[in-house]
Amino acid sequence: MTEAILLVGGKGTRLRPLTVYTPKPMVRAAGVPFLTHQLARAKAAGVEHIVLATSYLAEVFEPYFGDGSSLGLHLEYVTEEDPLGTGGALRNVASRLHSGPDDPVLVFNGDILTGLDIRALVRTHEETGADVSLHLTKVTDPRAYGLVPTDGTGRVLAFLEKPQTPEEIVTDQINAGAYVFRRSVIDTIPQGRPVSVERETFPDLLAAGAHLQGLVDSTYWLDLGTPAAFVRGSADLVLGRAPSPAVPGRCGDRLVLPTAVVAPDAKLTGGTVVGEGAFVAEGARVSGSTILPGAVIEPGAVITDSLIGARARIGTRTVLTGTVIGDGAVIGPDNELRTGARIWCHAEIPAAAVRFSPDE
Repeated sequence: MTEAILLVGGKGTRLRPLTVYTPKPMVRAAGVPFLTHQLARAKAAGVEHIVLATSYLAEVFEPYFGDGSSLGLHLEYVTEEDPLGTGGALRNVASRLHSGPDDPVLVFNGDILTGLDIRALVRTHEETGADVSLHLTKVTDPRAYGLVPTDGTGRVLAFLEKPQTPEEIVTDQINAGAYVFRRSVIDTIPQGRPVSVERETFPDLLAAGAHLQGLVDSTYWLDLGTPAAFVRGSADLVLGRAPSPAVPGRCGDRLVLPTAVVAPDAKLTGGTVVGEGAFVAEGARVSGSTILPGAVIEPGAVITDSLIGARARIGTRTVLTGTVIGDGAVIGPDNELRTGARIWCHAEIPAAAVRFSPDE
């Protein structure tokens, strides 16, 4: 296995305001852009050449990663002028692959944090002679996902849309967003138009009699599509629950990046990250949260399961729970924001303007 495609063109709409100025794969998780973790895990599995299929804010990727040599990789970038979907993006970058027709090509979605044994997926693909092999994972409640039932040998039987009734839940296996394609299969995807591998390519291949193989790997798996999931994923990387060779420090209760300043009596727990140049003042308590570079947490603030954008400021005694604060926003003293609140970039909330409890 020497080649991979990373699909990093999505707009990350569900993550806004985190993705107003930053493409989703470049939002920091455990101190580095999330994409860094995917690249590092691919490298550890023996991948050498990776093509990044970019679209939204495509100009951000190459200045950061360059040719990939700092990671021991050869990176190339292909930008879609118009969004082409997952299948269209694969076809759009096919000319950059070096693989022969029967060689395996690894494909990752750019928003999945996983402990998948990548080598095992490739091995399964080669041993079964599959046209496409899919990473499948089991979930407790599959109603929000497309289902992928398999037979006793792991061969995929169908792709089922999100079940609406209990009778439609025929399996707890879902598509986990990592694949191995036979190179020649990528070349059959229609060119120049949007194509979804999940809704078009895979069902069409199955109908044509192609061999699609599933590998159930139910280690760590998390779709980082929502702010709450992204914050949890970052914390899990710091805590060591999610594996990555790219975490810039030892796993533990907290990760404080160089040039960040944390007051001696501030309390950081639950996989909290404090980015470069950020400041956490005395008496502040931060749990399970991400503080992006340059942000300021003033004295006595209490922040739980939240993400604080770059250069944002959180006022004295303000309490945040399950909240996303956009880049450059200012939250005045004595505010309370609860789960689901999103404060847009550069917004300002005056002192004690939002509360869920009395001001005494």
